[in-house]
Amino acid sequence: MRSEVSVRLAGGQELRFDLEDATPMLQEQARVWLDTQFVQLECEPLRATGKVLLADKLVAIARAAGPELLADPQWFASFARAASAALAKPVVRLDLDQLTVSY
Repeated sequence: MRSEVSVRLAGGQELRFDLEDATPMLQEQARVWLDTQFVQLECEPLRATGKVLLADKLVAIARAAGPELLADPQWFASFARAASAALAKPVVRLDLDQLTVSY
């Protein structure tokens, strides 16, 4: 079964990380890593209510990371592992233009 995380940036550029040979991250470890990144990158909730759904958190982190941090292989590997583990999905696709997450 294919296992990957992809992020579509503005302008149609797409970054992919193949999780086949990556060490899996535990779900709780993934949530902690994502929470830490959300705070460190000074992300803002996407919803006016201030509620942050897990999918919203992934989009906000990827947007705040931008092309520079997403291009860092070590950071992107951690992000991909965390996204897959937190959602418990082998394939995760983020579209930053549309602000969507699909699996």
